[in-house]
Amino acid sequence: MELRRYVRRVDDRWPLERALLGGARVADQQGVGAQRERGPEFVVILVSEAFDGVPWLERVHTAASLWDRSEMGDEPDVHCYTATEFERRSTTLPRLRRALEHTLDVLAPVG
Repeated sequence: MELRRYVRRVDDRWPLERALLGGARVADQQGVGAQRERGPEFVVILVSEAFDGVPWLERVHTAASLWDRSEMGDEPDVHCYTATEFERRSTTLPRLRRALEHTLDVLAPVG
């Protein structure tokens, strides 16, 4: 699956502790139904302590550039955080909070 290949490409640069996929397509897949404000099709949330010291825009730009749009479709809304940043932002950033309501854990074992 292309999503797992994407996560491996990011993980090759920054070892990931968490990789979550949210957004409108995941909400659709989980049967949320009609969405008043659809929002981004894909919201990618990456958590790595290796992001520490890397400017936020550099993290996001690099991680987004590894997304294969020809395979995955729409561009993702990428969020790259250390664990501490993730904990703080998951309570203060509305778009992130909404995405976290319906996510897939990409690093979870398939089975």
